[in-house]
Amino acid sequence: MKTLQELTRPNIWKLKPYSSARDEYKGVTASVFLDANENPYNLPHNRYPDPMQWDLKTELSKIKKVSPEHIFLGNGSDEAIDLVFRAFCEPAKDNVVAIDPTYGMYQVCADVNDVEYRKVLLDDNFQFTADKLLAAADDHTKLIFLCSPNNPTGNDLLRTEIEKLLREFDGLVILDEAYNDFSEAPSFLEELNRYPNLIVFQTFSKAWGCAAIRLGMAFASEEIIGILSKIKYPYNVNQLTQQQAISMLHKYDEIERWVRTLKEERDYLEKEFEQFPCTVKMFPSDANFFLAKVTDAVKIYNYLVGEGIIVRNRNSISLCGNCLRVTVGTRVENDTLLEALKKYQG
Repeated sequence: MKTLQELTRPNIWKLKPYSSARDEYKGVTASVFLDANENPYNLPHNRYPDPMQWDLKTELSKIKKVSPEHIFLGNGSDEAIDLVFRAFCEPAKDNVVAIDPTYGMYQVCADVNDVEYRKVLLDDNFQFTADKLLAAADDHTKLIFLCSPNNPTGNDLLRTEIEKLLREFDGLVILDEAYNDFSEAPSFLEELNRYPNLIVFQTFSKAWGCAAIRLGMAFASEEIIGILSKIKYPYNVNQLTQQQAISMLHKYDEIERWVRTLKEERDYLEKEFEQFPCTVKMFPSDANFFLAKVTDAVKIYNYLVGEGIIVRNRNSISLCGNCLRVTVGTRVENDTLLEALKKYQG
C-alpha cells in the first residue's frame, strides 16, 4: 500500500488538533476542576465527557480483542464514514470505489465532501470480484468501500475476494461489518495486524439494540486511528452514550441471546414468507433482515403501511427491482406481518 502520509490529505497530515481541557489533564487524581469553564452545579451532567472515551474503549477491547489504541468511537458509524473522506480524500481531485447496491451513506458523504463516487455493480448473486473494483480504481482512488453482510442484499461478501482486494489495492479498504454479529463468517477484526490498509466499521445500533445512543466503532492501525481522532470534534461521544454503552458491555451474555433469537426468527420468517403467492424470490441472508422479490413492491408496501406495518421498499435500488427489505422483529411483530400478507389480495 501507499504510505499513510501519501494517502492522507496534506493539510490533515500537518494539522495541529484542537486541545481540550480534558486532553491536557491526565494522570493525576483531582477533585477540583476549574479548567474547562464548566458550571460547578448539576453533577454529573455539568462536566465534559472523556474526549477519547478511554473507559469505554477499555471495556470494549475485552470483547472485541482489539487494544484501545486501535479503536475509534463516533456519533454513529456515519461519523466514521464522513471522517475517512475528510481525512484521506482531496475534494474535486480524489475518488472512491464502492460496490452497488450498498449502504447509501457512503455516496452521501462522498457528495458532501465533493469526492467522485465510482459504483461497481454486483453480479446476479450480489457478489463482487476484486478485479472489477481494482479496474475501476486509478491513481486518485484513496478508498474502497465494502459492506459485509451487505445492505440491502443481506449476504456476506466472498472472503477470498475481500482478502485479494486488501492485498492488491494500494489505498485503504473500508469494510463495514454493521451486521456481522448475525453472520456465521468471522469478523475481519482478527486480520487487522495482517492488513495495515484495513478499516473495519461496526456499530452498537444492530445486535446491541442501541440505535438510539448513536455509537459507531472503527477499528484500524494505531496510526489510522490517530488521524481520525485528530480531526473529530473534541467531545463527539457524550457522557450518557458512554455510560449506556459500558452498561451494555457488562451484559454481553444477553446480547448474544438476542442474536441467537433473531437468527432463529429470521429463519422462521424467511420460511413463512417464501410460501406467499406474492413472493417471487427470497435472497439468502446473513443479517437481521432479508431481501425478497415480490410481484409488486410498491403496491405491497403501500398495503402494509395501511395495516400499520412498515418494511423498506427497495424497488428503486440497483438490482433490487420489486424488492422489499424486511427487518426481523419479535415473534409477535413477525406474525403480525405474516397475518397481514395472508390477507393480501394481489
